[in-house]
Amino acid sequence: MKKTLLLLLVYCLVNATCTTVDVFEKNTTIPNHAWSSSFKPEIIFEITDTLSRYNIFAVFRHADAYRFKNIWMNMYVQMPGDTLQKQKLDLRLATDDKGWLGTGMDDIFSHRILITQQPVLLKKPGHYRFRLENIMREDPLEYVMNVGIRVEKVK
Repeated sequence: MKKTLLLLLVYCLVNATCTTVDVFEKNTTIPNHAWSSSFKPEIIFEITDTLSRYNIFAVFRHADAYRFKNIWMNMYVQMPGDTLQKQKLDLRLATDDKGWLGTGMDDIFSHRILITQQPVLLKKPGHYRFRLENIMREDPLEYVMNVGIRVEKVK
């Protein structure tokens, strides 16, 4: 009985560790926690599965001292072989009644905000480039710690 239980446990551990993770996330640290409009982080990832659909999120991490309830940014996307396309984003970070909408620990808050209306099909295999640009009136934008992109394969 002990051998059977041990074999079952080993089997479960092997299967749990061998599954593929269908998530890509990359965050860029903002120098001195002040995001200047001239600092435009670029994130590159490779897509090989062109039959699956993906949800795309903007990732934003800030201190509690961040003064705004939102963030305006431009997101530039370049698919393999295409030109750069720009999308203006107004990402809500807080409301009057709920406060910060992201998850927080101590005085740091993280947001993963879905920016695609529905899962998208990334039709071309290869490297996808994302560039993020701060377009808020305050420049540099203080208390911003990280910005990034998250791409999740829809199952």
